[in-house]
Amino acid sequence: MKVVFLSADEFEDLELIYPLHRLREEGHEVYVASFERGRITGKHGYSVEVQLSFEEVDPEEFDALVLPGGRAPERVRLNEKAVEITRRMFEAGKPVASICHGPQILISAGVLKGRRGTSTITIRDDLVNAGVQWVNEEVVVDGNWVSSRHPGDLYAWMREFVKLLR
Repeated sequence: MKVVFLSADEFEDLELIYPLHRLREEGHEVYVASFERGRITGKHGYSVEVQLSFEEVDPEEFDALVLPGGRAPERVRLNEKAVEITRRMFEAGKPVASICHGPQILISAGVLKGRRGTSTITIRDDLVNAGVQWVNEEVVVDGNWVSSRHPGDLYAWMREFVKLLR
């Protein structure tokens, strides 16, 4: 499967790097997309290669989407192309994984009404206002959406996302 990550500078390092390697370990083709090709750097100084700009991403060419947290989602959600990618993939029923602040992009895409999910508690009210039944659990699977709260939940988040991809 082809999986695309949408992110930017100040991503939460573990929330991007751990799933990136975990999905590669499963044999998936993994791409990172951002505002432009090159490198993006996380909050703790780790960087990753960006293979595609948001403008180059065709949602039809990808099978799944990952939205890591950190400060990056609040920037990514301001890019209309990134929001469109998210909306199209979510509405197509493709597997979507979000953690921490990652659901901010889903909120901007307007796809969460009536869903059950989780996030960092600091955006709980944003999710509730978007129509989500927010719960404080390490991982929540609602149809094609797998959500988790923070780096302490990474094992559960990827365990459930990998199941969904199989």
